[in-house]
Amino acid sequence: MASVLEDLPRGSRVAILRLRSLGDCVLTTPALHLLKRARPDLRIAVMVEDRFRAIFENNPDLEAILPAALRPLRSWRPRLCLNLHGGSRSAWLTALSGAQWRAGYAHFRHRFLYNARIPRAQQILGVERTVHTAEHAASAIFWLGVTLAEIPRAALFTAPSEPRASASGRAPVAVIHPVAATPAKTWRPDGFLAVAAHLKHAGIDPVFIGAASDDLSAFAAYTTLRGAPLSEIKHLLSTASLFVGNDSGPAHMAAAFGVPVVVLFGESNPAIWGPWRTASEVLTTEAEPAQVLDAVARLGVQA
Repeated sequence: MASVLEDLPRGSRVAILRLRSLGDCVLTTPALHLLKRARPDLRIAVMVEDRFRAIFENNPDLEAILPAALRPLRSWRPRLCLNLHGGSRSAWLTALSGAQWRAGYAHFRHRFLYNARIPRAQQILGVERTVHTAEHAASAIFWLGVTLAEIPRAALFTAPSEPRASASGRAPVAVIHPVAATPAKTWRPDGFLAVAAHLKHAGIDPVFIGAASDDLSAFAAYTTLRGAPLSEIKHLLSTASLFVGNDSGPAHMAAAFGVPVVVLFGESNPAIWGPWRTASEVLTTEAEPAQVLDAVARLGVQA
């Protein structure tokens, strides 16, 4: 039987739904590249919530970025609508997209809404182990008809006209993300301060980042960017020499730029959420500052 991609005429429009969150959006970009590389003729759009739109901006694999609403999706007139999100909202958007092919994972809820039901990633990839989030997204592309291949690093793109985001104006810069979604995923502030002091002494400028809702007052002795636009954080990370932080979206952004990363994991599984295809060290939130600095040294960062 022909694959879904073999059934798509040249120049067909494709909509890929990846509504949120930050790390998931970043780790969807390898799948986008695999699809576009296999079928350069396809006109690919991604649907994402506005707060994560910057992740996909300037991506050459995309023709459009759609807001998370039904009208723009139907106006795109996709021949294939692929739901990589899996929630109820994205499932119904897929069902009502008007696409000939409505694809989603068979083990997700609302499978009855899909006429192309994607098996588990392990079955597609021929493995029994836990799969990484990047592999999970890419497996859908393989099942649709792309030849099984090595899954590339995530990729983010900045506009050439964007200003350098380092507030200090000096290089090298170490971006430090000391916050996370839950306390169980967060390393202690004094640990980050000890690492920052060592880096500063070594001539590396620490820049602490966080969302508008995050309290960065403990790090006021250093440059802090609180609530900066995601596009600015993206550009900052593209210029960084090192990333140190909790298991969170900015760690995946740094990895997408090939920045060496040290990530501290709490309750999450690094096999699923670890840095993807960049020089990295994974520690737990029980680590001491000396262990983090040893990890920095193993990455070849002169600190």
